[in-house]
Amino acid sequence: MKRNTVQKKTIRKYLQSVKTHPTAKQVYLEVRKTLPNISQGTVYRILKNFKAKGDIHEINSVTNRYDGDLKPHSHFICDKCNKIFDIFENNKINKHQCKFGKITSSQVYYHGVCNKCNK
Repeated sequence: MKRNTVQKKTIRKYLQSVKTHPTAKQVYLEVRKTLPNISQGTVYRILKNFKAKGDIHEINSVTNRYDGDLKPHSHFICDKCNKIFDIFENNKINKHQCKFGKITSSQVYYHGVCNKCNK
């Protein structure tokens, strides 16, 4: 049985509370404010474990980012500032009924230039 440690609870709570899609280092720096003795290696291991279990999403960008929001959505990644925005839309494919097989997860990335950088 896997333990739900204070470190895991704190990291999960942080990721579910932010919309900024932090890097692993940003997660570490933020969690360290609450748990000053946590190591960077512990944070990286927990993030890897969460990703493997499907508890969080890893967004592949210039620097990998993490998302604790598991509701179906896509991401817009600005090619200039690398900021990531959530796009909530109606999915056209029913994840449970697909002619090719059962879809268990998906990630869609849109790339472009955000409004701020476009000015």
